[in-house]
Parts: sequence; C-alpha cells; structure tokens
Amino acid sequence: MHRRTLITSLAAFAGSAAFAQSQSPSTYPDQPIRWVVPYPAGGGTDVLARAVGEAMRESLGQQIVVDNRPGASTNIGAQIVATARPDGYTVISADNALLAFNEFLFGKLPFDPKTDFTYIGGISRFPLALVVHPSVPVKTVAEFVAYAKANPGKLNYASPGNGSPHHLAMELFKSRTGIFVTHIPYRGAAPAMQDVMGGQVQCMFLDLAAGLSVVQSGKVRALGIGSARRAPALPDLLTLAEAGVPNAEVFAFQGLLGPAKLPAPIVQRLNVELNKALATPAVVKRMNDFGMESLAGTPEQFRMLARVEAGRWGPVIKAQGIKLD
Repeated sequence: MHRRTLITSLAAFAGSAAFAQSQSPSTYPDQPIRWVVPYPAGGGTDVLARAVGEAMRESLGQQIVVDNRPGASTNIGAQIVATARPDGYTVISADNALLAFNEFLFGKLPFDPKTDFTYIGGISRFPLALVVHPSVPVKTVAEFVAYAKANPGKLNYASPGNGSPHHLAMELFKSRTGIFVTHIPYRGAAPAMQDVMGGQVQCMFLDLAAGLSVVQSGKVRALGIGSARRAPALPDLLTLAEAGVPNAEVFAFQGLLGPAKLPAPIVQRLNVELNKALATPAVVKRMNDFGMESLAGTPEQFRMLARVEAGRWGPVIKAQGIKLD
C-alpha cells in the first residue's frame, strides 16, 4: 500500500516537474501561441492584435495565430481563455468591454474578470470619433446636437455590438447632451462602419484604428474626437471638450491577458516581448498613424487601469439602465 502511494506521488511530482520544466523561460515557447480576439476581423482590436502579434512572433520565434471569436460582448472569447490551460499558449486581447463594462452590463458572467485571468500587460489606448454620414446636414458637434434635438427619433447610431466601447461612448455622449438616438448593434466594427458609409445608419462612434481611412476619404464626416487631446492624424478635429461637451472622454483600451495562475516566468517573458513589440518601428508607426497611445508597462499597471475604468463606467451604465441579460 505504501509502495503504491509512493509510486503515485512520485509520478505526480514527475508530471509537475515536467510541466514546470516545459514552461521554463529557456524552453517557452516551443509551439504556436493562440491569440484570441473577441471581435470579428477588420476592426481596431483585430488590426492591432495582428500588428503586435507579428512583431512578437519575430522575437519569440513562434507563430502567433489570431483566432477571432466574437459574440456576447466579448464573453465568448473571454470564456475560452478563462478555461484554457495556464501554459502561456492561449492569450486574449482584453478591452473595456471585458474588463470595465461587462460586470455591470450582465447580471451573471461565466467568469470573474477580476480573478479568472492573469494580466500580462497593456497594449494601447485609442480614441473614438463621432462620425456621421455626409447626408446628415451637420458639420460640428453643436450642429449635431441641435439637429438630433430638432428631429427626435430620426437618427440611428451603429456600434460593433451591445456593450462595446463604441456603444457606451454614444450612451455617455447622449447623457451629456440630452439627445436621443436609437442604437443599432452589429456583429463587429466593419459591418457597422459599412452601413454608416452607405447611409443606412446615420452615425456612430468609430475607432480610428479601423476607420481613419474612411474619415480621410470623406466617406464619413468626423465631428469630434473623444480623447483628451487631438489625434495627430486628424489635427483639425476638435476634441469633444473643445466642441462644448465636457466630461465625455471616451476611448478604447487594449491589453493582453492569459488564464488565471499563469506561471510568473511566462508572464514575465510575455510582458517583456509585448513591450519590445510595442517599441518596434512598424508598430510605433501604426499606432501614431491612428492616434493611439502606447500602454507599454507592467502587468500591475494594466490591471490598475482596468479597475479605474470599471469604477468610471459602472455608474454610467447603472444610471443609463443598460442591461444585456
């Protein structure tokens, strides 16, 4: 009996030791890394993940495979990662929805955003711009507000989905200006943007990572940007505060998470490689072009940003009575 117990214990120890050894900095990674993006291809989150993932691939020496898993305000992709093996081979792009909105939007989540993930590091913060189809007879934020008030029920706005940063950005704007526009949720930024460009929907908050080219081409008209300062790519575009709407700063942030209990050496390796990728010329240029701000830093700095944003948006969501159950 004692001999059987000893053999079982030794086998368990050997298995644990083998797992630990396989995850040591000297051998990790030895296979491709799956990067879950909880949005469809073509949106700002997807574009950014692919650019950063390519830069990390070169330094990690392994392929990074982007896996688009949209749906349920990022909850589908998030649950995949929350239940994945904590071995460093499954990570996710985490944004406002996953880390700051969903705990207030849903009565019950299949995971806890505060405890069921390991924070690896921040990626970027990028602005959202209020845009309209050119057929809407306005050229400024003030004119848009006046037009919406004079035509109640006439305007619809698109978003990449319920609970997305774009959705909550417009809800905050509505609360600050007293206007009413009807929400039309889509499955991703690309189809939402397509319908605004086509005039089927009149307006939206658009992330410049996905939509800068359509603004510059005149397919949509940008009225204001929800950041603290103007975007270098659109230097003449006023911030919402400059346009007369204070306390309406809205931005999307992105960071990298893994499953809970990710080994510290793996977290450190991924954080180092992530920060290196964010400093590469190709990624810096992409971020500058879109007015993005790098969030390179420590896992704890990214965790603190997420909790600050949750504290900022929780009262807004409750006050607006927004629920996604």
